[in-house]
Amino acid sequence: MAWRSSGTSNESLIANLTRNGLVKSDRVKEAMLKVDRAHYAPAHAYEDSPQPIGHRATISAPHMHASACESLLPRLTPGARVLDIGSGSGYLTAVLANLVGPSGTVVGIDHIQPLVDMATNNMAKSEEGRRMLESGRVKFVKGDGRKGWREEAPYDAIHVGAAAAEHHQELSEQLKAPGRIFVPVEEDGVQHIYVLDKREDGSVDKEKLYGVRYVPLTDAPPE
Repeated sequence: MAWRSSGTSNESLIANLTRNGLVKSDRVKEAMLKVDRAHYAPAHAYEDSPQPIGHRATISAPHMHASACESLLPRLTPGARVLDIGSGSGYLTAVLANLVGPSGTVVGIDHIQPLVDMATNNMAKSEEGRRMLESGRVKFVKGDGRKGWREEAPYDAIHVGAAAAEHHQELSEQLKAPGRIFVPVEEDGVQHIYVLDKREDGSVDKEKLYGVRYVPLTDAPPE
C-alpha cells in the first residue's frame, strides 16, 4: 500500500499514510505533520518513494520513515536522546526531534560534509527548525556512522538510515539499557530491517522484520 500513499501536500501525504495503516500512532502522525518534506526533498517531495539528494545518497520513502518512528516509539519519550545515523537531508532527524520534545536531543550524523551542511540548511528553512538548531535540540555532525557518536552517548534510540554490513557492536555499546536500534542489515546480498532491544541487564535481543533496499553504510566517496 506504500505506493498508494503519495499526496499533493504534506498533509495529504500523511493522511494517506495513516489511512493505509503505515502511520499507526497519533504521536507519529503529529510529528510528521510538523515537518514539511518539501524542505528536505529536492523534488517530488510528497511521493511515497525514495528520492536522490546527491552524493550517492537518498531521502528514504515516507513510509519507511513512518515505520522507523513507529518501531522506535517506545523509546522516543519526552526528554529522550536519539542518534540518527545517515541523517542525509535531515528530514527524519527533525521528525525524531518532535517526538522527543523540547527536553530531548537528536544528533544527526553523516559521513559527507555537504550532506551535514544540507541538513542544517534544510532545517533552518522553518522557524521551528531554527529554534531546534539554536537550542541544541538538534545537532548535525560529520563522522563514520558505523562507529556511532560517543560524544552524546548513551542513547535511548538509534536509527540507522543505510544498510549495515553487520551488527556493529559499537552501536549497541552506545545504547542505554533499556534502549532500541532500528537498522537495515545486509546478509547474503539481501537486506532486512532489524530491531535490536537492549535489556536492563545489558543483553541484546534481535528481531528480523521485513526486506528493504537501502544505500550501503560505507566510507565517504572520494572527493
